[in-house]
Amino acid sequence: MNTEDMLQEAERILRLNDKGHYTVPTHGLYPFQWNWDSCLTALGQFRLSPDRAWTEVETLMAHQWPDGMVPHIVFHERDEGYFPGPDVWQTGRPTPTSGITQPPVLGMVLEQLFLREDPDHRSESRCRSLVQAAARWHDWFYRCRDPQGTGVVALLHPWESGRDNSCDWDDALAQVPTEGISPYQRKDITHVDASQRPTAFEYDRYVALLECFRALKWDNTLLHDASPFQVVDPGFNAILIHSELALSRLADQLGDSALAHRLSERAARSIGAMDTLWHGDLKQYACLNRRTGQRVNSASVGGLLPLLVLPQGHEHVADLSIRLTDWLDKAPFGVCSMDPLDMRFDGKRYWRGPSWLIVNFLLITGLRQCGETELAHRVVQASLQCIQKSGCSEYYHPMTGEALGGGTFTWTAAMVIEFLNMDASQALLTA
Repeated sequence: MNTEDMLQEAERILRLNDKGHYTVPTHGLYPFQWNWDSCLTALGQFRLSPDRAWTEVETLMAHQWPDGMVPHIVFHERDEGYFPGPDVWQTGRPTPTSGITQPPVLGMVLEQLFLREDPDHRSESRCRSLVQAAARWHDWFYRCRDPQGTGVVALLHPWESGRDNSCDWDDALAQVPTEGISPYQRKDITHVDASQRPTAFEYDRYVALLECFRALKWDNTLLHDASPFQVVDPGFNAILIHSELALSRLADQLGDSALAHRLSERAARSIGAMDTLWHGDLKQYACLNRRTGQRVNSASVGGLLPLLVLPQGHEHVADLSIRLTDWLDKAPFGVCSMDPLDMRFDGKRYWRGPSWLIVNFLLITGLRQCGETELAHRVVQASLQCIQKSGCSEYYHPMTGEALGGGTFTWTAAMVIEFLNMDASQALLTA
């Protein structure tokens, strides 16, 4: 598959999964609007239609909760092929939504959409409204997920991380009680082989957490302290800080200097707080179990994502680059989601090993920002090799490039468009 073929296929998938004002990740397996899927998809949509890209994120943010939270799923239409649906969440929203959130990539996406527009015809009013909404979402994170003011926020459910069954959550999930949960029937394993999905042990605890929060009527002033699962994830926090800085720059360009200053000061404090998540033995960042106060001894790709917020020359850039290089040496089809030498590594099972192009994209963004351009180019190459071998799938086996999970996947297609528009990718594809 050459450059033009890949580009045409990516554009076809974006159109295939377009519902008019939002996209679904893929039909069947994920039939609704997902938070960070939509935001990252908007980057690819911009090539087809800038207006459609803005509409994608506007549709998501139209369902922001009054307290500022942006849900991870918006149930625009009924579809019985997905569990848990709106009847399980019972959040009481005018348009049904889930009651938890997802990685806040919106800020970085808004900045890219704004900068890519013709300077004489920029969507300033649309962007200004979305920046204000995104800032309210960030305020919610620090108010409701960092009530002690540590500078880093906690996840209360593995689904919030976007890396649902990562090994990072194993110990904390094991402490989630499951007695008395309601009977349920999974739908995901009717679409995808069970060997590629989270286990029943994990799903029981996903449901138990959902029911715990539902019993508290989704009151975000209560959920943090009540949750049996509280994990501070360096990857999630790096995405939040990266978007916070992007929002600050946008606010400054749009003439809101007060907001720009407030966001940049908070981001600086949070970058300092990230030092508490450095794991000297692993030579990368690692999670903290906030309930127990214990460091999580797990080397996942989440611990490499702080490249998004480290300046050039930072002492940990070299360590993370060495780690990333080592993983690529062992797995040529993108960056593993888990250390390939970890005994829990599973190259087929969702976030316990496979390569995801959206994470590759975030790492490329961080590497380029840190000045590691050659390594960034290598990740671009690995990502496009997945497409050349297996098309636009949800994720890939990092050693073989085998297509895994859902097919004709929207955000994968969007990332293909991103990679093909990076200068580094052109040398690969024309060589």
